[in-house]
Amino acid sequence: MISDDDPDPSEASPDVEPADTPDSGPSGETAEESTDGDGSSDRDIEVPMRVYKAITVFTTLFAIATVVGGFVVLDSATNRATASLSAIQPVAALFGIGLILAGAAAYAFSTRFRAAGMGKSKDDTAEGTDNG
Repeated sequence: MISDDDPDPSEASPDVEPADTPDSGPSGETAEESTDGDGSSDRDIEVPMRVYKAITVFTTLFAIATVVGGFVVLDSATNRATASLSAIQPVAALFGIGLILAGAAAYAFSTRFRAAGMGKSKDDTAEGTDNG
């Protein structure tokens, strides 16, 4: 039984601010909605232009090589998708799928990097809507 002397846990004192959740910023925006003044989100990592170019080039090459390699391994494991279920090499097929996922993850991670002054084009409202 709750006595009158016990504080109600649902009542917060006015001087205590609610804790920020991991998905929300101090202003209540979610991490995807929270942006800096230049239009880049909190998840973006700002690096010098030279580093940005290197990251973009090498992660794109890595992603292409691993995705193509993954499809080649998967293709050979399934004998061009014509092998019966008992003839499939499951370890090679899983390795091929793993390569495809690794390439996709590397490319997705590389899109978090931005050079100084860069913003996402979809967030750029300074451009006119006319095409001419």
